[in-house]
Amino acid sequence: MTLDDLKNALPDYAKDLKLNLSSLARETELDDQKKWGVFLASACATGEASTLRAIRTEAAQHMEPAALDAAKAAAAIMGMNNVYYRFIHLSKNKEYGTLPARLRMNVLANPGVDKADFELWSLAVSAVNGCGLCIDSHETELRKHGLTSQQIQTAIRIAATVNAVAQTLAAESVV
Repeated sequence: MTLDDLKNALPDYAKDLKLNLSSLARETELDDQKKWGVFLASACATGEASTLRAIRTEAAQHMEPAALDAAKAAAAIMGMNNVYYRFIHLSKNKEYGTLPARLRMNVLANPGVDKADFELWSLAVSAVNGCGLCIDSHETELRKHGLTSQQIQTAIRIAATVNAVAQTLAAESVV
């Protein structure tokens, strides 16, 4: 499945999503590795097969295999961290925030790609998964790496669109 196939699979009422996918695929605010890594990590976070298949195919044309794996690793580790840290953030009992997480997160220290790329992909997944604590943490790190507000916003626009595409296709599959 290609990105065009993905757009064609969307119903007419989701025309805005089709247009957003097209414009974001042409976006130049981020280099190709950052951009397609955001697409891929976000698609992994949604778990919707058609979306993931199409975006993985497209991303493979723009990224090295190690970067593809790192984008998937960002989605995997944030899938765990977003649940854990969202709990810490939302729990009234602040004692949990003082306890060690005791969860393996080695990939954060050595993701196999530029740290800024991995942080950007982690931010996108955190936005999809709705973890405010992780969003703040990754945004702060990205600023230290020199990313601009426009670059960060572009990543979130991609994550939002990929998430909406996945939700739409999932809903249509049961109608």
